[in-house]
Amino acid sequence: MAFQSFTGPLSMDQPIPPSPVLHPSWQGCTWPLPADGRGAAILHEHLAAACARAGLPDVTTLPGAAPLIDALGGNAPYLADLAQRDITAFLALLTEGAESCTRRILDGLEALPPAMPRARIMADLRIAKRQAALAIALADIGGAWTLEQVTLALSELAENALGAAVRHLLLHAHETGRLRLRNPENPCRGSGFVVLAMGKLGARELNYSSDIDLIVLYDPDRHPGNEGLRHTFVRMTSDLVTLMEARDANGYVFRMDLRLRPDPSATPAAVSFPAAIQYYESMGRTWERAAMTKARPVAGDITAGRRFLKSIHPFVWRRHLDFAVIDDLHDMKARIDRHRNAGHADLDSLPPERIRDPAAATAWLLGQNVKLGQGGIREVEFVAQALQLVWGGRRPELRDPTTLGALRRLRRAGLLERAQSAILARNYRMLRQAEHRLQMRMDHQTHSLPDTVDGFARFATFMLAAVPGELASGMLAVMQRSRRIFDQQFAEGGTEDQTIAPEDADAADRLRGHGFAAGDINDALVILNRWEGNRLRALRSDRARKLLRRLLPTLMAEIGSRQQPLAVLRRFDALLERQWAGVQFLSLLERNPVLIHRIMTVLDCAPFLADHLAQTPSALDGLLDMEDGPGALGTATALVRRHVAGAGTAEQVLPVLRGLVCGEEFRLSVARLEHRMGEDRAARARTAMADTVMRGLLAVVTREHRRRHGSVPGGAMAVVALGKAGSHEMMPCSDLDLMLVFDHPDDAGESVVPASVPADGIPPRPLSAGTYYVRLAHAFVAALTAPGREGPLYEVDMRLRPSGSKGPVAVSLSAFRRYHAESAWTWERMALTRARVVAGPPRLAGALRAAIAHALDEGPHATAPARARVLHDVRHMRERLARERPASGPWDIKRRRGGLMDVEFVAQGLQLLAAVPATRSPSTRLALLRMARAGEMDAHDAGMLRRADLFWRTLQGLIRIICGRDIPETIPAASLEILTGEFNVPDAAALLRRMDRMAAAVTAIFDRLVPPIADTPEP
Repeated sequence: MAFQSFTGPLSMDQPIPPSPVLHPSWQGCTWPLPADGRGAAILHEHLAAACARAGLPDVTTLPGAAPLIDALGGNAPYLADLAQRDITAFLALLTEGAESCTRRILDGLEALPPAMPRARIMADLRIAKRQAALAIALADIGGAWTLEQVTLALSELAENALGAAVRHLLLHAHETGRLRLRNPENPCRGSGFVVLAMGKLGARELNYSSDIDLIVLYDPDRHPGNEGLRHTFVRMTSDLVTLMEARDANGYVFRMDLRLRPDPSATPAAVSFPAAIQYYESMGRTWERAAMTKARPVAGDITAGRRFLKSIHPFVWRRHLDFAVIDDLHDMKARIDRHRNAGHADLDSLPPERIRDPAAATAWLLGQNVKLGQGGIREVEFVAQALQLVWGGRRPELRDPTTLGALRRLRRAGLLERAQSAILARNYRMLRQAEHRLQMRMDHQTHSLPDTVDGFARFATFMLAAVPGELASGMLAVMQRSRRIFDQQFAEGGTEDQTIAPEDADAADRLRGHGFAAGDINDALVILNRWEGNRLRALRSDRARKLLRRLLPTLMAEIGSRQQPLAVLRRFDALLERQWAGVQFLSLLERNPVLIHRIMTVLDCAPFLADHLAQTPSALDGLLDMEDGPGALGTATALVRRHVAGAGTAEQVLPVLRGLVCGEEFRLSVARLEHRMGEDRAARARTAMADTVMRGLLAVVTREHRRRHGSVPGGAMAVVALGKAGSHEMMPCSDLDLMLVFDHPDDAGESVVPASVPADGIPPRPLSAGTYYVRLAHAFVAALTAPGREGPLYEVDMRLRPSGSKGPVAVSLSAFRRYHAESAWTWERMALTRARVVAGPPRLAGALRAAIAHALDEGPHATAPARARVLHDVRHMRERLARERPASGPWDIKRRRGGLMDVEFVAQGLQLLAAVPATRSPSTRLALLRMARAGEMDAHDAGMLRRADLFWRTLQGLIRIICGRDIPETIPAASLEILTGEFNVPDAAALLRRMDRMAAAVTAIFDRLVPPIADTPEP
């Protein structure tokens, strides 16, 4: 049920019909029996007397009302008092139902005029709280509402009460001259004063007698020149506490807790935006990050509150995965355990027979704190919050402030097993219900179960349990399973702390046992000795060194299992040396044993990737993404789109994009090294990432360019990818071969609409449309290639544009058409077979695709001399490349005879000769398949070339992961294992023989389809 606001006069009590009937919503409820029969009887008497005094029908005689009244009088003295105190409201509640009454109360709070006298405001808030508390409690006790409905109603009650109080205080400050409001009719809007709800109120999960955790903030920029602003808002906060907390004849509204504000011992009750932001950016702690995951503006200037939360978003949701947060929360929970559980046996170790024994289970639970104790509510919340903090920076879909909602999202994301999520949710619901029953009795903020057997028996009755011992056994079993899940999530990994240092007498033997050769042991000990001291920045804290000692056995076993343990150890040392946050990095390893194996695979088999990993620690994020299916790519590209959508400038978004691209590249590269992903899938994923980045950056750069230089009416620019990016076949280290094409109406050549005059009053210089788009193109390329900590996003090659490096960086659509109609070389048309429009408005993209198709349709397939000229040009270009840039060795996959270039030249050349345009495709393999099906080439030749294309691209892709763009003379032994495993051959010699056979087969087909120049008839 969602509560809504209704307009109308404030009225807590509604007229009662002359012959009232119990509302149908109460008819199906199951009410607990009275644990105190005398209390139930007294309530019946008092209610009857109160009705008589008020001239109302006797509520005790309503058919079906007796069990409800017994449940109140016999279990909850506080609720019984509320029913007697507001007898008219109680009768309305019974006849109208909880939903109608609660909605009316919430509406009344919304409608409270802020100009009312202070005493009247205080009274109305307390009356509303009293009546709503009774309505919500009855709906909870009778099972008419779910837990989510109950906590939502309590949260909206607190929120609406705060809203009414803040509106009153702001208007009062304005009327007394302490504050100047822009809109006194709506005091909150633009006031800069905001109340943030934290904890359970922020998450809309308020419990029955909860304090409300709040942070009060103000934006000084909203009130320039007001020297007494701080004093005004601090005084308003004090008045707000009085309005909500002060007890009088009508009770109180809610207790407020302001201790979650930044540095509460040193800051005033109301904190300015700049002070709060500076605190969180410089001193914010893990528990404050966890608290801020639930923060929500609930009163005052809501827009300002949202603006503040957006400003501290990077503090709360860190983009890089941070498993150190789990240790921080574990330490926090351990302190709670030490304080709360003295004398309690460890719940996790309770034997099943003791849990099944009703008396023993009851004895263990007596006095147990259902919130902070073992297996309690806080442990469920910690599991959800820890996983959200670790993963939520990269996966926004996990950011649900509610505990039950977070558990569902973590389960869907595969971060919690279904069974674990179910038991945690069951425990949470059970204990929240118990918490509410405990608090309803006397309106005490208690979380402790009764500490006597008789008290527990009365509590069991209130919980609808016929046998107290059975309730205790059932609760304890669920709590134990929940506790074990908590322990699994927060357990300390690794084995017994170890050191391996020169002064350790057994050091050499232990290294030898790990697989180190005798000649390498001294060098290994030198590295390990550095780790024991304070020489590495990452290991200067005691906690970091402790983590490393716990990890050392696992690390050394993994390193020792490699072919060259000393080389791997040195590379890991280089990686460790470059870490700024040793605790975070080592926590990542401890919480993710698979990550250790992946890192060592990289360090052992891919020296190039290892060096890049050491220089770019953010690439570790990619190694942590275990998912290799379509969902992983969707997550990465969705993150790019989300960050680009919220970016104002390219400078703001580029650091984030570099990290995302780097992490995605490492994810794909390691998946290839471990043979978990094929080359085609990895290539498509790389290309999809590049496409998303280019589309997003073009939009950002275009917006920025328009702000600076204005716009061209009806004009636009598009990005065309060629080469491997155009064919969806991008490899590690692939450049982006790009062509930028713009178009505008013929009459817009000199009609750039200027941007608005900037603050300095100097209008921008007018530009011609051509110059406008050339500058836009330069800005786009500069954004792609701008250096950063992780390097540039991509290297860009624009030599395939019309006129090559001599032409402008961007060409008009008309110039593109003219060039390919009059001046294009054969090799340029070959490149055009892999052209693909990846970014730009739909109209220009469609026109550009048509222009590309037209340029290829004008090919020489009509006459024999023209076809001969194409074959001559293809052969001539291949021979020239063989002379000027010969293959450097057998591992030069692209340029060796019969290698990848020969396959691509055949596919591109034959596409130019194809009579049917539908046979063309940017993908080499798909183009070959289509031409074979259309009869443009022999099916056997096409099949052989398609196999060769995948073989060469797979081999070249792996070599690039291992060695980078440099062509190796030899492949390291550990890396050769990756190659031989990929192609299922026994050794390097067998792989080389297979490469030679493949090259010979491709060369034969190339020579047959593209004959040597001497045999090619002159056109």
